Amino acid sequence: MGMSDLIHPTAQIAEGAEIGEDVTIGPSAIIGPNVKVGARTKIGPLVVIDGHTTLGEDNLVVGQASLGGPPQDLSYRNEPTMLEIGDRNTIREFVSINRGTVKGGGLTKIGNDNLIMACCHVAHDCELEDNIVLSNSSGLAGHVKVGRNANLSGMCGIVHFVEIGAYAFLAGMTRLARDVPPYMIIEGHEGRVRGVNVVGLARGGVSEEDQEALKRAYRRLFRGATPQSAVLEDMRGEEHSSPYVQRLVQHMTAMEGVVRGRSREALRDDFTELGKKRMREMGVPGYV
Repeated sequence: MGMSDLIHPTAQIAEGAEIGEDVTIGPSAIIGPNVKVGARTKIGPLVVIDGHTTLGEDNLVVGQASLGGPPQDLSYRNEPTMLEIGDRNTIREFVSINRGTVKGGGLTKIGNDNLIMACCHVAHDCELEDNIVLSNSSGLAGHVKVGRNANLSGMCGIVHFVEIGAYAFLAGMTRLARDVPPYMIIEGHEGRVRGVNVVGLARGGVSEEDQEALKRAYRRLFRGATPQSAVLEDMRGEEHSSPYVQRLVQHMTAMEGVVRGRSREALRDDFTELGKKRMREMGVPGYV
């Protein structure tokens, strides 16, 4: 089967676009001139992929998604910022993922093996790691980071610069304006830690021993009578057999005293310098 058999005649592929082997492109899809699509990726009908956007291999983009559109940010001045999407992701209908801004580092980045369900929005300069689920109509504001194996239920709303820890589970319609620790269940408006995400940990292959250690750490940190800061101070001085508890303590320590409860807020200047560096490397006027 040749490429012409896999690309619908009504698809519009701009000159300069790079299309890998065995890529399927559906009716009326639009592929911009600076787009690269990896092998065996399937692009459904009416999908728009624009900007400096790269998709890896074996992705599935269902109809009417919009990838690589300009960021919805008033600072944007049509710079050639980027969107990078890894391998084996499923991106469902009406999903929108915007490319970055210079002040945010110039890059929105999606890892591998993620499921982004219908009507989700991933804003500029977000970073999603691997094996993440974003359920229907969840929205990430700019500069959000989501750790691997995290699971966001339907209609979650995440404020800019929030970091969601690995294996976290957010219940439906949760609103987050502060960083959340890894491995925990978060629910509410504002979102609060409610328990340990044992289902997600088991699915991720985490041992029962490590799960039990996290349960004990959870009870000490979030359900005990002793102030959390004092508990955390004690836990920093202890040796933990579970690497998951060690990472939890490290994450909670990093959250102490951060600006507005969002650790990435303190990185604004670093993001801006990184974005300017990327523009200089691309030879963009005004940044050279």
